[in-house]
Amino acid sequence: MLLSACGASPLEAPLAEDTAIERGKTAAVRLGCGACHDMPGVDWPKGRTGPSLAGFGDRALIAGSLPNRTALLAEFVRDAPALVPESGMPAMPMRTSEARDIAAWLSSLRD
Repeated sequence: MLLSACGASPLEAPLAEDTAIERGKTAAVRLGCGACHDMPGVDWPKGRTGPSLAGFGDRALIAGSLPNRTALLAEFVRDAPALVPESGMPAMPMRTSEARDIAAWLSSLRD
């Protein structure tokens, strides 16, 4: 009985609910993330200033320096310069809930 509590734990958190992922994609489009990034599933625009967002959920790092964790990613998409001052990404005017949804969408993008 005691050993049943010692079962293997998942290596990574489960993906966010589908509605949060869809809201995140919608928010990213509305906020104009495609002006700088090529966003999977979005036909236009196809920004080239920032990196493509394809496969973002498989990346180990955010902006080459932060661990790719959903909560940290939500902070980054909202105010990148506060976390990575050398990042070319500007602070984005969005609600905390939108940042969480965008982070959920980005985390769901797997190759």
